[in-house]
Amino acid sequence: MILFVLAYLGGVLTIVSPCILPVLPFVFARADRPFVSSGLPLLLGMAGTFAAVATLAAVGGGWAVEANTYGRLAALALLALFGVTLLFPALADRMTRPLVALGARLSQSADGQERAGGGAILPSLLLGVATGLLWAPCAGPVLGLILTGAALQGASVGTSLLLLAYAAGAATSLALALLVGGRVFAAMKRSLGVGEWVRRGLGAAVLVAVAVIGLGLDTGFLTRVSAAGTASLEQGLLDRFHPPAADATRTAGRLPVEDEMPPLSGAVAWLNSPPLTAEGLRGKVVLVDFWTYSCINCLRSIPYVRAWADKYKDQGLVVIGVHAPEFAFERNIANVKKAVADLGIGYPVAIDNDFAIWRAFGNQYWPAHYFIDAQGRIRHHHFGEGEYDESERVIQQLLAEAGRSGVSDRLVAVQPIGAEAAADMADTQSPETYVGFTRAENFVSPGGAVRGAPHTYTAGTPGLNQWGLSGDWTVNGEQAELNQPGGGILYRFHARDLHLVLGSAADAAPVRFRITIDGAPPGDSHGADTDADGLGTVTSQRLYQLVRQSGAIGDRTFEIRFLNPGVQAYAFTFG
Repeated sequence: MILFVLAYLGGVLTIVSPCILPVLPFVFARADRPFVSSGLPLLLGMAGTFAAVATLAAVGGGWAVEANTYGRLAALALLALFGVTLLFPALADRMTRPLVALGARLSQSADGQERAGGGAILPSLLLGVATGLLWAPCAGPVLGLILTGAALQGASVGTSLLLLAYAAGAATSLALALLVGGRVFAAMKRSLGVGEWVRRGLGAAVLVAVAVIGLGLDTGFLTRVSAAGTASLEQGLLDRFHPPAADATRTAGRLPVEDEMPPLSGAVAWLNSPPLTAEGLRGKVVLVDFWTYSCINCLRSIPYVRAWADKYKDQGLVVIGVHAPEFAFERNIANVKKAVADLGIGYPVAIDNDFAIWRAFGNQYWPAHYFIDAQGRIRHHHFGEGEYDESERVIQQLLAEAGRSGVSDRLVAVQPIGAEAAADMADTQSPETYVGFTRAENFVSPGGAVRGAPHTYTAGTPGLNQWGLSGDWTVNGEQAELNQPGGGILYRFHARDLHLVLGSAADAAPVRFRITIDGAPPGDSHGADTDADGLGTVTSQRLYQLVRQSGAIGDRTFEIRFLNPGVQAYAFTFG
């Protein structure tokens, strides 16, 4: 129930976000009509359409995105026609005849029926449907939580209801603004006699909004400007009503029982072991580690998990890595096998491509560690990196409870290298940044991203934590693919380390690249996957460490240029 309240409140906050600006002209164009018969149906249609399209996009994959693309084109045509009828009332009168195209019939019908004293509910509802196809709200923490849950846990009525609650919140705030706007509109008509000019002004505003959306400016400039800081407001709501799960236990004293260990069924394959079961593990202390191989946070925790598996395996500890993919290429079992070999993982790994084990544990994080005693009970958990000493003390305590003798009370000494080395979090000011349009933020290439089609970009001038593309790219939902050699990515960052998840098209050869920092080769600040001249090669789909600065940390401009086409860029991470 709390999540539904959060979704609704997150939607309410949309009114103070610039992402709502493109649809405001369509809403306020009906401010002089009766709210119940005109404004309310429009808002209901808008909210319902957004919830339906967002549900499809969350659980249906790329085909839904393409469907929404065509829907946006149809909606643009419809609402452009609506704007023209507001601008030229005489044209609306001539468009009352029944054999006109659907978009024209909708907008004209609303005007014609209301002037004749008839109802306008259905036309307004359909105009709301069209507006809902255009609305792409900011993916703040609340909406991000809903969409992530939908992507991980599959289609459900709950997902659709959460999205509907979010859209209803936005519609509520718009309705209040519309009611106030309607009174202002009526007062202007009575006192100034400028109703017709106001009507034409609204028509012009609608046409301008259509042009803005058609040119992609609504997802470019507007999504980069946040005058009201809605993301921080939404995050505050999450922290207040749904705080991040904290460890329920500490090693001092006896560990409480959190839950029973759920089944391990549903994995599509097992590596390094035959399939394991919860029942077959009774009598063993079990550590379940949820991870995915391109996740930098997972990579930095793996040296400790690997060391625990080696140290305590003869004393009754069984470590199980549950590989739950974030990107599509991580569903490829051959890719996971290679990653397991490259990382030196010898303990059992369950390939949880369908998130069956993930859902059974009720998990939400990468990495996540669950500590299970010899009786099959979850006694401790930890989410994210860090607190490795405490986690190892939990292992020692559970082994002692199980009657294991000779358990060392010393802690493992781990000296990870490369991407596995611990982050310098005290001087990391750059966040994880996705390149695909589904979750991309702070993109500054002029004109914004063109979704799913080849386009030639210029990088622009990014500020801190902003980035841009240069060259001929196709920006897809999950990644951007380079179509011609010579293209690149520019990112202004503040961190010791910079990583980029990269791959190549299925039939592409290795892709060579060169990086620079502030326009110069990295020298001693090169990463594990580059040399001092900044040269490197994309040979597989994985995370690449491109920068590890050796000197003072400050704001730096990173650029990577690819000498071959076919590279796919997924996400930046820092440390």
